[in-house]
Amino acid sequence: MENTVKIELKNYLLDCINDGILTNENIEDWHFHAFNEHHYIVHYIEAAEWLKIHSIDAFDAIDIVREYEVGNFKEFNTEISPQSIVNMLVYIYGEEIIYSYDAETVEELESQIKNDLGEQ
Repeated sequence: MENTVKIELKNYLLDCINDGILTNENIEDWHFHAFNEHHYIVHYIEAAEWLKIHSIDAFDAIDIVREYEVGNFKEFNTEISPQSIVNMLVYIYGEEIIYSYDAETVEELESQIKNDLGEQ
């Protein structure tokens, strides 16, 4: 995962905490609420630009999504469009980021993310 994506998604998680989307009451569903409940990117052009900004080749992105889905669900179902691929990449990377933390409270998650961002 590109470092720029990590930074963006960690800041997005901080926004989710500040906006009350991630709470101590929904710890088990943090990933869902942050990266699955709503589309991260809606528009085609915005998604294509997101890939460009993060230096992610479209074919590499498709391959990452395909490998994840086949490995977890035994089939590849995501539509091949910039917004669908980007949203699935964000889902995958968001899962990786959230589960890399050992946080039992939203305060711990916030502290760990801020610590990581301070180191970069």
